[in-house]
Amino acid sequence: MKLILAALSLSLVNYSTRPTCPTSSLLGGRDRCLAKLQGDLLRTKYGIGIVTKRATGSNALVNQNQDTSYYGSLAIGTPPKTFDVILDTGSADLWVASSSCVTGCGNVPTFNPASSSTFKNQSTPFAITYGSGAASGSLGKDVVQMAGFSLSNQVFDQRLLAHDPGLWTIGTWVADYCCFWGHPLLADPSFWGSWTSPLMSFVLTRFGNSSSQASAEPGGVFTMGYVNSSLYSGNIEYTSLTGSGSYWLIPLTSITVNGNSALSGSQTAAIDTGTTLIGGPSAGIAAIFAQIPGSVAGTGQYAGYYLYPCDSQVNVTMSFGGGQAWSISPADFKLQSVSSSQCLGSFFDITSSGSDAPQWIVGDTFLKNVLSVYRFNPAAVGFAALSPAAGALASGAVPTATLTGATGSSTASSSATYSTVDHGPLRDTGRATGFGST
Repeated sequence: MKLILAALSLSLVNYSTRPTCPTSSLLGGRDRCLAKLQGDLLRTKYGIGIVTKRATGSNALVNQNQDTSYYGSLAIGTPPKTFDVILDTGSADLWVASSSCVTGCGNVPTFNPASSSTFKNQSTPFAITYGSGAASGSLGKDVVQMAGFSLSNQVFDQRLLAHDPGLWTIGTWVADYCCFWGHPLLADPSFWGSWTSPLMSFVLTRFGNSSSQASAEPGGVFTMGYVNSSLYSGNIEYTSLTGSGSYWLIPLTSITVNGNSALSGSQTAAIDTGTTLIGGPSAGIAAIFAQIPGSVAGTGQYAGYYLYPCDSQVNVTMSFGGGQAWSISPADFKLQSVSSSQCLGSFFDITSSGSDAPQWIVGDTFLKNVLSVYRFNPAAVGFAALSPAAGALASGAVPTATLTGATGSSTASSSATYSTVDHGPLRDTGRATGFGST
């Protein structure tokens, strides 16, 4: 982990060119001028009341395959080429398919280094194994743009083999840390330092309980540099990060099921927009379903999950940092029906390894129910109640890709329709592929 330090600088004032007042004035005008001048000089010296114009941006999202994943768009290279990318707070990497890709890259846009005048080959190979697949390729650097913001010399992965076919990923980890020795784009102060506020937010739509949904639907919105106040009500409740500072990791302090406690003590939770469901330790998942009569542990392709009676109304809440209890809709708790009487729950068992591994991974099953905020400085995750305007984001046309200025928006293409569950390094949470709706 690198520590990013802000340097203070002293500025010299050229008093020979400072503004002056006229030597004579009627009715005390000179005195008023001097008083105003002194006030202005003091405000300038200490930066009081000075408004610095900064920038914000937004990226309209696409909801893919009944809430399986949410993607936006960015552009790479000169001239820029747009790519659909899953905006993943549980990952640190930006990767797209290379034009030389030989496996798992069919029917998706690819990046051709020869077509970009600003591309720099890093000549560094990589290989990685996820819970739901594997990939390998090489690293490169180029200009990356999103919603009018750009960053030169951004490291990204060109995938030559992708055994988990699907959309490409941009990581949004909190820290200056990356699996492939690059800087996560959205965590780079060179990128978010130009924002009006050092934070980003998500509102995610719900189509998982719809019987007439398309493979691509309006997915909500991702904002940079601000939080759209029309999309939430009340206050944003922030919880400071814990742990090493790589994941968006906060303390999970309460889970209730139909009003009964199902969590003992405080445990760590990674807030992960790139994960569809909610994963937790064996004991914690068992405690949740122990509160639902008729629940049984899954076997075979459902191993690690629990089945429960479909006619049960399950109301779950989660609290973080000892704060407010946030409700999860019963529609989100039910992943799918597996028979006329049994349904599959969206909480499942993960086995964490290593001292830094989160005990819980909180994905879109929860995040669809709140506006979530990810603040870089001071580092924290925030939640707020959704407003009626947030619900309206599920209406209208599916967004298409555009590149605009920093105060405009970049919206996502709907060309890719692959079914993927999880794309970042928290890969043990992506086992729903194979029985999820398509």
